[in-house]
Amino acid sequence: MTTPSLFISAEWLAQRLNDENIQILDARMLAPGLEKTRDIHAEYLTAHLPGAPFFDIEALSDHTSPYPHMMPRAESFAVAMRELGVASNRHLVVYDEGNLFSAPRAWWMLRYFGVERVSILAGGLAGWQQAQLPLASGAVDVAEAEFDVGPNNGEIKRATEVLLISHEGGAQIIDARAANRFHGEVDEPRPGLHRGRIPGSLNVAWNTLVSEGRLKPADELRAIFSQQGVDFSQPLIASCGSGVTAVVVILALTSLGVKNVALYDGSWGEWGSRHDLPIVNDAQST
Repeated sequence: MTTPSLFISAEWLAQRLNDENIQILDARMLAPGLEKTRDIHAEYLTAHLPGAPFFDIEALSDHTSPYPHMMPRAESFAVAMRELGVASNRHLVVYDEGNLFSAPRAWWMLRYFGVERVSILAGGLAGWQQAQLPLASGAVDVAEAEFDVGPNNGEIKRATEVLLISHEGGAQIIDARAANRFHGEVDEPRPGLHRGRIPGSLNVAWNTLVSEGRLKPADELRAIFSQQGVDFSQPLIASCGSGVTAVVVILALTSLGVKNVALYDGSWGEWGSRHDLPIVNDAQST
């Protein structure tokens, strides 16, 4: 079984809409704060790719955790996928609005739970619409499918592990938030969180890696990571606000062939809410 490419084009997918071995998933998601002005599920019902059920990252997260979008337990995820009609033995294609904001998280979740063939639609919904390719509306009712959880393809770090690395080294922590959040210059979009960053962490804002719903060319990605002090020979841990855009960093590193990359799933939603973890706030220290 060949490993599919990280990205597939709208043209490639349009030619295979009736291929039973391919399944499309709509993984659109709103950034924090936008929920007050937009209803992403209503937008999905208005227009989505043909046959694509809604892969709701928020609904699929662990709701026993106080932190946002935490990875669910394997059994819970498998049941949800079966009910959604997602088959683990198909080539799954995930997409978002076209900003490459949330599709990488869906890609990572599916791979983490053992799906071998997962790709992201380059350009997302926006690119599909620009190409004037067919859309559907309304709910998608897919028959229940077989979803078997396989070996984890990916690694999750906990706060205790990140704290140890922050103190003692042994890995680099990459924070995917915008620079003004990383430096503590502005409030977090989620209320109740401290400003600042994990001590010793580096800043590679996720959107600097992206252009028109795709990753930037490999040489540009390497230059961005290098400018921010990232050493590919070290183990790397990606963090962000809630574990979503950190995966854009992981995706970019994966595209460059970098191994030994983990996700701090709690990210700033956990670290910045606690009072027992060290924080660096550059805005206060100047």
